[in-house]
Amino acid sequence: MESFVSNQTGRTFVVKLVQGEDLLGSIEALIAEQKIKNAVIVSGIATFDRSCLHMISATDYPIQVYVDKKTDVPLEVVSVDGFICDGEPHIHCTISDRNQAYAGHLLHGCRILYLGELVIQELLGLNITRHPNELGANHIYAK
Repeated sequence: MESFVSNQTGRTFVVKLVQGEDLLGSIEALIAEQKIKNAVIVSGIATFDRSCLHMISATDYPIQVYVDKKTDVPLEVVSVDGFICDGEPHIHCTISDRNQAYAGHLLHGCRILYLGELVIQELLGLNITRHPNELGANHIYAK
């Protein structure tokens, strides 16, 4: 195990998303506009009418994923969690329809149906980056 310490927090962003907005695209726009380097998503809820998540599909290497897309389906977003590392978002999402829940890595194509709300907390004093290790799994490293 390795840990990275931020001794101070910066700005807190409360984000409101409206119908038709792409969740990941909106987060990327906020990162660019506000020049966010490192942050954590503290809370996220929403409704979608389209979703696009990728999930792992095997337990060996190389890492295998599949993309799960849902369109024109009312979906409740139970949680949005993740980390912004060196300006790059790595976000996971749990959604549900009337019958079951799904979780995975957030991709473009998750479109807000009625509303979306996020709280993002900036972390200051970290000098980290994310890149694949020798097996292809993305990890956080000190710069």
